[in-house]
Amino acid sequence: MALLAPPIPSQLPEFAQHYLSRTKQLYIDGKFVDAQSGKTFPVFNPATGEILAEVAEGDVADINLAVAAARRAFESKAWSGLPPSQRARLIDKLADKLEERLEDFALLESLDNGKPLAVARVADVPMSVDNLRYMAGWATKILGDSIPIAGDFHAYTRREPIGVVGQIIPWNFPLLMAAWKLGPALAAGCTIVLKPAEQTPLSALLLAEIAAEVGFPPGVLNVVPGYGETAGAALAEHPDVDKVAFTGSTEVGKIIVRAAAGNLKKVTLELGGKSPNIIFADADVAQATQGAAFGIFFNMGQCCTAGSRLFVERSVFDEVTHGIAAAAKAMNVGHGLDARTDIGPLVSDEQLARVTGYIESGIAEGARTLSGGARVGDRGYFVEPTVIVDAKPHMKIMREEIFGPVVAATPFDDPNEILGAANDTVYGLAAGVWTKDVSKAHKVAAALRAGTVWVNCYNVFDPALPFGGFKQSGWGREMSHNALECYTETKSVVVKL
Repeated sequence: MALLAPPIPSQLPEFAQHYLSRTKQLYIDGKFVDAQSGKTFPVFNPATGEILAEVAEGDVADINLAVAAARRAFESKAWSGLPPSQRARLIDKLADKLEERLEDFALLESLDNGKPLAVARVADVPMSVDNLRYMAGWATKILGDSIPIAGDFHAYTRREPIGVVGQIIPWNFPLLMAAWKLGPALAAGCTIVLKPAEQTPLSALLLAEIAAEVGFPPGVLNVVPGYGETAGAALAEHPDVDKVAFTGSTEVGKIIVRAAAGNLKKVTLELGGKSPNIIFADADVAQATQGAAFGIFFNMGQCCTAGSRLFVERSVFDEVTHGIAAAAKAMNVGHGLDARTDIGPLVSDEQLARVTGYIESGIAEGARTLSGGARVGDRGYFVEPTVIVDAKPHMKIMREEIFGPVVAATPFDDPNEILGAANDTVYGLAAGVWTKDVSKAHKVAAALRAGTVWVNCYNVFDPALPFGGFKQSGWGREMSHNALECYTETKSVVVKL
C-alpha cells in the first residue's frame, strides 16, 4: 500500500505558517498568557513525526488561576446573569465565526490530528457549528415547573446552572468534542475550564481566540492545554470545580471518578466502546459491506463508536469480509492535506504502537488478516486498514478497544444466539444492525445493550440525538436536551400563601 508524500512546511497555507510559528499560550480570564512555570511542550505532526508547534504547558498553578477566573465570572453572574437570549446570541456568534473560518479550523484539525482535510471540512467543522447553534436555541428554553402540592402553598422548580465546569476532551475529534462540551454548558449559564488533549490543542486555542473576538466575558471560557497527569488531574480534583465532564478511555474515566470524589462534584463520562456490528443474511449485502467499512475505517478507526466487532451470518460471511478487505486495499494512505487521501495517520507514535500491537496479538492468538496488518512507511504514524478473520471471543482483539482501523470479523449461524455474543462486552456505547426485516431490526435494537443502535446505517449523529453509553461506556448523555440536565441543578421552591 503506497504512502502519499506529505507537503513540506513551506507549502502550507499562509494562515498555518503564521499560526504555527508562534508559541501558543494558555487562555485564562479573557487573556492569552504564558504558563506560570514558563514551560512549553511540543505538538507533533502525525504525518511526519516532526514538531508542528510549541504550546504553553499548563499545570496545577495554571488550573488554579483558570478555576478562580471561572469562579469570579460565575459568582458575578457575568454569564448566567445575562438574559438567556443574549447568551444564545453570543453562542450563535461563536458558531457564525467558526463557520466563517471553516478552512482555518479544518486545516488545523488535519495537521494536528492527521485526519483528511476533506473530512474535517464536511464533518468536524460543520458538525461543531451545528452543535453550537442547536445548543444556543436551548438557552431560552431551560424551564422549571409549577407543581401542585397539598396545603396552602405555591410550589415550583427552577433549573439553575451547576456552576464552574471542568471539561477534558480527547484527541480524535478535537474541535467537535469541544463543541459537544461547550454548547450545553454555555447555554445553561455555566463557566468553563477546558483542557484539550495534549496531542491536539490547536483548534481549542483558536476557538478561544474567536470567543474573545465575539465578546464572551472574561473568565467564562478558559482553555488550559497540558498533560493529563498534571493539568487534567488538577482540574478533576479541584475543590472549586462543581462538575467535570470527560471524554476518553474507560481507564482514565475511572481515575476521573476517584479524583472527583473529594468534593463530590458531578461527573459525566463518555468513554470507550467495542461496538458490535451485526450483518444478517437478509440485509442488502452491498450496502452492509460499505457501511461496515465506513463504520471501522472512518477517522482511521479512532472513534469510540467504531464497529470493531463484526458479526456476519455465515452464508454471506465471505462476501462481506472480502468486500471490506477489497475496500481497505483500495484506500489511499497519506497526509491529511492530500486530496487523494482516504486514511490518514494515527495521532501519535504511542497510538501506532498500540494498534500494531493489537494486530500482532490477534495473529499470535490464531487470527489471520484478509487485508492490512502492517505499518505503512517509516515516517509518521501510518497503519494499513486491516480486516481480521478467525477471531475468537477470548482474543484481546475481540475484548479490548483497539482505537484504530482494525476490524475483527466472526461468522454466526443462529440469528437467535448472536445477541449474547454482541452484548458480551464491558462496553455499551453503540451497535449496528443490517437487515431488511423491520420486525427483526426493532427486536434486535431493543435487545442490544448500547446507547445508540444504527439500523442499516452507521455513525449517524445529530445535535438533537442524545449520545452516550451503557455499562462502562460512561455516565450521562452528550447533545440533545438531555445534555442540559448534566449542566443544571433542579431547585424546589415552596411559598406559604
